[in-house]
Amino acid sequence: MARSAIVRIDRYSRGAIWFHWIIAALIGVNLAIGLLHESLLDGVAGAIPLHKSIGLTVLALTLARISWRLTHRPPRLPATLSTWERAAARASHVAFYALLLALPLSGWAMGSAGREARYPLRWFALFDVPRLPVSAQTAAVGDAAHSILGYAMAALVIVHVAAALRHHFLLRNGVLARMLPGVRKRDRAEF
Repeated sequence: MARSAIVRIDRYSRGAIWFHWIIAALIGVNLAIGLLHESLLDGVAGAIPLHKSIGLTVLALTLARISWRLTHRPPRLPATLSTWERAAARASHVAFYALLLALPLSGWAMGSAGREARYPLRWFALFDVPRLPVSAQTAAVGDAAHSILGYAMAALVIVHVAAALRHHFLLRNGVLARMLPGVRKRDRAEF
């Protein structure tokens, strides 16, 4: 039998919600392209230039998101969360921000010199993006880092989605609703 409870949901701001979901969608597409471009997408014209354009967009949106975050206080974590859950939430957010900066920067370095420099560095075929002044050795480090960071991002996304679903379906504590678009700030959750 379902139990019913009224819970006040302290939500993220609309800007934070939009940054979250737009960046999440772009990351999902870019992870798919990055992980599949040598197998399933081999020969698909524009897969790597699209990957680069999306990566540069993620970098720009992440910088804007960090600016937003510094000027808009996020909602408090629910009091029902344990100490380890609070620590895990903070650590995962820091890891996301680090990866959202490091992945595009390592890709940009990789695309500026070395084997990936053969592809054009253009933003959605609209304008050229300047190449970073890096050596072939730095580009090679960027190449290795980009692969490792890509897998780290994929793993973090899986853990993040699993945690959000745990909070929504098992704990039923409204944590996921804080970031869902279309729910008013003081809506009540019924579970």
